Parts: sequence; C-alpha cells; structure tokens
Amino acid sequence: MSRIREAAHLPLGRSFDHSDEAAGRGGPGALAGLLRPSRRQLSLGMIAAGLGAGLAGRRAGAQGVEQKATSLATTPLAAHQTTYFFKNSAFEFVFLTCLGRAYHQGGNVGKVLYLTRQIEDGNFESAYQALIAAGHEARAMAEDSASGGHVESARQAYLWAQNFYDSATYFADGTGDATRITTAWQLMDGCWLKWVALSDPPVEQVSIPYEGTALRGFYFRGKSSKTRRPLLILVNGSDGSALDMWCWGAAAATARGYDCLSFDGPGQGHALWKQGLYFRPDWEHVIAPVVDFALSRAGVDPKRIAIQGISQGGFWVPRAVAFEKRIAAAIADPGVVDVSASWTGSLPPPMLELLKAGRKDEFDGYMAKTLDPATKNSMVFRMRPYGVSSYYDVFKATMHYNLTEVAGQIACPMLITEPVNEAFWPGQSRRLNDLLTCPKTLVPFTVADGADLHCEPKGFGVRELRVFNWLDKTLQ
Repeated sequence: MSRIREAAHLPLGRSFDHSDEAAGRGGPGALAGLLRPSRRQLSLGMIAAGLGAGLAGRRAGAQGVEQKATSLATTPLAAHQTTYFFKNSAFEFVFLTCLGRAYHQGGNVGKVLYLTRQIEDGNFESAYQALIAAGHEARAMAEDSASGGHVESARQAYLWAQNFYDSATYFADGTGDATRITTAWQLMDGCWLKWVALSDPPVEQVSIPYEGTALRGFYFRGKSSKTRRPLLILVNGSDGSALDMWCWGAAAATARGYDCLSFDGPGQGHALWKQGLYFRPDWEHVIAPVVDFALSRAGVDPKRIAIQGISQGGFWVPRAVAFEKRIAAAIADPGVVDVSASWTGSLPPPMLELLKAGRKDEFDGYMAKTLDPATKNSMVFRMRPYGVSSYYDVFKATMHYNLTEVAGQIACPMLITEPVNEAFWPGQSRRLNDLLTCPKTLVPFTVADGADLHCEPKGFGVRELRVFNWLDKTLQ
C-alpha cells in the first residue's frame, strides 16, 4: 500500500531566502542565492514528498521535524478537512488505515481507538512503542490460542498483530533508530506466515521463477467448487505489506469465488529485505513470469485472469498490461501516470533546473547541506527500494516511471479508482482515464461514501462492492 499514504503538500517554490537572492543578483553568487532555500522549509517539503511517494511515504519525517507540521491539512486537496484523531497527517492516515483493516478482522475497533489516546500527536517514539506493544500483546494472544487448540482465535489474533506491527514500521524512522523498521517488518512477517499456516481454505506459499531467482508469493483458493475459476493477481504499492494484499484484494476476491495470487516484486517486502531486489519501471518483465506461473496452476481459467495494483501499483499495473496481453482486465487504485510528480513537486524551481541539467554533484551537495539529519534518514529509506544512494539518482530514477507514451497500448478493460482527497497523485486517475483508448471505467469515491483518501482506507466495503461488481461483469 506504497500504500500508507497521506501527507500535506508544501509548495517549496515559495520557500526561498529572497534576501540572499537579491544580494547575489547579477553577480557570481546569483545561482548560489537562488539555490538557498530555508532548511526548515526544504526539510518539511521533502517529508511531504516522502509521504506522497506511496506507502514509503508515511515513513518520512522525524519527531522533531514533523511536530512543526502538525497544523497542516491532512491532504493537499482538503485544507479544511476535519481530522478524527491527529493533526499530524502521517499519524492520522496510519490510524485510519489501522482502523479500516478491522473490516477484514485486522483488529478490534476498540483497541485501535484506545491506542489513539495513548499516543502524543507528532511523537514518533510514542507511536512506535504503543504499536509494537499492541503487536506483542496480540501475538501473545494468538500463540496462547494456538497452544490451546483454538485455531480460529489464533488466526484472527495473528491478523491483529500484523496490523499493529505494520503500522509501527511507518513510525520507525522518526524514532532515530534505523534498525527498528526491520525489526517491526520481521515481527509482522513472522505473524503473517503463522496466519497463512492456519488459514482455511489453505493459503499456499509459492515461489515464482524470476530472472535466475524466485519471488515469494501466496496463492489464495477461492470459495468456489467450480473446476475453472477466475484469478486475480495482486500488485502491492511501494511500501505495502502482505497483509495489505489480503485486506485490499484477497479477502474480498476469495469470498466471491476468485483465486488470488500475491507476490513481493522487486523493491517490495521480502524481495527488498531478504533478496536485495530493487524497483524497476518496466513491470511487464515482472508480470510476465507471474502470469506464466499462474497458468501452470490447476483450476485457473486462462481467459479470466485479472490484475489489480494499489498505490504505486496504480502505475505498475497499467504499465504491465500495456505489454502483457494475456490479462483480461485490470484495476488501478488509484491511476498513476507519472510517479515522479510526488517527488519533484516538492523541489524549488532552481533545484529542478539542476536536475534537468544533469548537475548531479551540485544537486546532491545542496540536498546534503540543506536537509536536516532526520529528513536525510527518511530519504535513505525512500531511496533504498530504488537501489541508489544519491539524491540526484533517485529523483532521476522516478522520472522513468511514466505512462504517457504507453497508455495507448493498453487493450484490456480497466477500472480506475478516483478517491476524493488523493494526496500523492491528485488528478492522475482522470489523466490516465483520458489517455486510455481501451474500455475504461472511472469510479469516484467521496467523503460521503466514507471512502475518500488514497486507496480508500476507511471504506473497504463500498470499495470492494464497486470494484468486484465491475470485475464480475467484465469477466463473465
């Protein structure tokens, strides 16, 4: 989900120290003056950009920096939006998502609400500690239930634990301890594997051959007795978890008789933390072997293979189906035409000029001097899935994630969600819809639906109703 997913947008183009600019005008110091944004404003803007890059986004920021931003709007398109729990947009979105997962047994509503009262708004340490403790508590309940033979109780409690551990990962960087994110991820992944082992119908862990190695995946059997079943391939976002693939697809799909196949692609989850594989824009080279694997499974109807991408998966899925023609229908939640927009949108114009001119050393130098240590740590995390260590290199890399030239090649029917208050790629769902020449459906989600915001974290039910009603009809 990444997918967790909200940030305020700060227009860094207005953050320049204009006294420096004036002092340097017309002389050799002019460029240096233009490129001297306020440290505070650039740092806050980079946090906003980090939050806008998908699920990696919520990891951005540290307590000392983010607390300065607690008065900012939850989303850039809703300056007066009422918040439920926190003024800090990152905290608010994490907990809305944490609460929304209860729809699929991912937590007790009362426990999530209790935690919102235990956490200081903007204090990353308090959020991390509270969520890790809640995860430990739920895991202990799961283990105790399992040892007593209470399989269903254990299964549900392992979902609760995953929810809390995954939520904790989004506060880890802000605590100043870089090891905490891997600790939380490993705890979450361990609970996921325990949940898989207890699931009924069984969830099968699979290995998908991929370029000399294998991607870890999970095969979910649909609740249907039919010998040939439709299959939904699930593509995660830039920082989503295996739990997200259950909550944003597999739970609803299997209940409707679909089989599902999820996997961690390059730069995601297990592929990143355990295999050292990094993001790539040409996702068709990832999906082709996934489809090959899917077609090897007994019971899959080869004419009814669909694919869904959430968060940054809203770029990867349209990119893949522009080339992979064995897929019969595609879903992008939301539509993403240009991934780089959530990165470059935070840069002052002179920094953009350095980027366009290829002046890597100068770009990296200004970033290194201007960003505070907390924001640098956040950027390191954001850069890791791209496999680069240079600020310039990661910004340039995101510019390759663009559908403008290939969207017209998509032939299969596509559904694109368009949630109100989309923070990371506002307007891009409609832009993708306009670029498509294939059969297409743009589905709005509103505040009144209870399903606004990136990936509709509060509205699983209405989201699933609209998405799967469309998919049922499209694949019939």
